[in-house]
Amino acid sequence: MKREEALQKVSLFAGLGSGHLRTLARDCTEREFETGDVVVRQGNPGIGVFIIVSGRVRIEKTNEDGAVMTIAHHGPGEVIGEMSVIDGAPRTASVIAEEPTVCLVLASWAFNSFLESHPSVALHILPIVVKRFRETNDLLIKLQHQGHA
Repeated sequence: MKREEALQKVSLFAGLGSGHLRTLARDCTEREFETGDVVVRQGNPGIGVFIIVSGRVRIEKTNEDGAVMTIAHHGPGEVIGEMSVIDGAPRTASVIAEEPTVCLVLASWAFNSFLESHPSVALHILPIVVKRFRETNDLLIKLQHQGHA
């Protein structure tokens, strides 16, 4: 699948014209991951965003005691790693390929530059971040109830 076609399927980039998608596609690199490969490691700097073209990944968080908890699963058309690229903080979770996975990687500078020149795309990020925040909040509440059961 061509990069531009893959980007068309990402809700974050909905409404962008073909010229903008072509520019974005040109700035992306393609990465392939095998089952079990670490796509993003918790604590590392955010050097880019990953757009899942095919495959499936698991988002997991390791606490200070070393316990690992799965937070979410993501598949084709979803973007991962955007939060640390936006705020410059280290990655808050690790991303592990659950099956062979292909991602388009957009470097931080290119992603931030694109957001500056396309503010409407920045607005599309808000629902994604809010959804993930709600999912994490729900998980915390669930875990808290299990701990008190």
